Amino acid sequence: MQLASTIRGVSYRFASVKEVLAKANPPKSGDDLAQISARDAVERVAARAVLANMTMRELRENPVVPYEQDELTRIVEDELDEQAFRAIAHLTVGQFREWLLDIDTSGGTLRAVAPGLTPEMAAAVCKLMSNFDLMTVGAKCEVVVRANSTLGLPGRLSSRCQPNHPTDDVEGILASMREGLSYGCGDAVIGVNPATDTAESTAEILTAIDDVLKRNGCPTQHCVLSHITVQMKALALGCPMDLMFQSVAGTEQANKAFGIDIKLLDEAWELMKAKGSTRGPNRMYFETGQGSALSSAAHHGADQVTIEARAYGLSRRYKPFLVNTVVGFIGPEYLENGPQISRAALEDHFMGKLLGLPMGCDACFTYHATMSQDELESLKVLLGTAGCTYLMSLPVGDDIMLNYQSTSYHDIPTLRRLVHKRPTPEFDAWLDAKGIWRGDGPGPKFGDVEAIR
Repeated sequence: MQLASTIRGVSYRFASVKEVLAKANPPKSGDDLAQISARDAVERVAARAVLANMTMRELRENPVVPYEQDELTRIVEDELDEQAFRAIAHLTVGQFREWLLDIDTSGGTLRAVAPGLTPEMAAAVCKLMSNFDLMTVGAKCEVVVRANSTLGLPGRLSSRCQPNHPTDDVEGILASMREGLSYGCGDAVIGVNPATDTAESTAEILTAIDDVLKRNGCPTQHCVLSHITVQMKALALGCPMDLMFQSVAGTEQANKAFGIDIKLLDEAWELMKAKGSTRGPNRMYFETGQGSALSSAAHHGADQVTIEARAYGLSRRYKPFLVNTVVGFIGPEYLENGPQISRAALEDHFMGKLLGLPMGCDACFTYHATMSQDELESLKVLLGTAGCTYLMSLPVGDDIMLNYQSTSYHDIPTLRRLVHKRPTPEFDAWLDAKGIWRGDGPGPKFGDVEAIR
């Protein structure tokens, strides 16, 4: 395997595949913080030249965290589909990029290949692609899943209704939820980030949301994003639970910092199959974000794009209904400005979809990042065009509990009209019956919370 290239008469040599992957990455403040990024643009080009000539087989044989050291590496390797892998094993990363972009490479072909890809392969080709490339392939990847409704069909753009409340006041949560539903938001999930991480509070919120949804015949899913162990206790209390949530990262060590491991995730998955209230078969919800492993010093010297892809490699073990990259939430230490946040969103969406996941994105930024509202709105349009499965939605795009900027209830119907997409089929029919949305435009009850009893 050749780990050197010459640019303008200067030879660049790299110590490992991991170093090549890191230095081929577009500029990211997190990689700079970890001191693993390219020294300059020329070294970045040299690393990409090496990466373009690396084969898929060589990437499989050189994971960024060794098999012996990491349970996530082991499950990716042990569960890889050998037949699917053989179809692309001989390709270089450069050839794989050209094949992905080929007009004759269909969504069905990409679905067939996905089980044979390791996260490192998805990350590697991502580094050779422009934003336009990422959008083009992301739009081709179709991942259809089902819980109480069907997510990911062509021509659809869904949203998570996020009715957070700073004190978990149930009436406040329900009021915000009803507003979101009245604007046509929430077909992916009604998902609440709790302020109080207890089984009793989780059960109370879920029970109240479930009552409103059932009373109105609303075809969607609900979830309270407490820690997975708390949700398991809430389920034992007998509450309804359509989806079980957990934040995940791309290394065993980083997941330990989240208080989880594969054994616990396996247990939770089995519990949801036995006691969850969704029809399924997809019952899990995962959130990720570039930089989470670095924030706990658990990145093993690897770049944040590659570690993020590894989180998707873990997620697909559980056939989730939702996977969401909270792209700008972790802060400017990892993604410092609008261009870096936008690039990361397109990278994450592409890698997740390529690996076979129903990928959504929280297009967002924290108040100490350098990103404007205009840049955030542009990112939403890019994601909608790229085939993003779902976005967030919350009152005026300003989360009063988590204190960050995201997508508003008003943005979702605007974006759907702009990119000519609709919500899930079941939710679309419900909106029509309620008079909230008719055909391609607002109905007589659009924005009317009284339409939701």
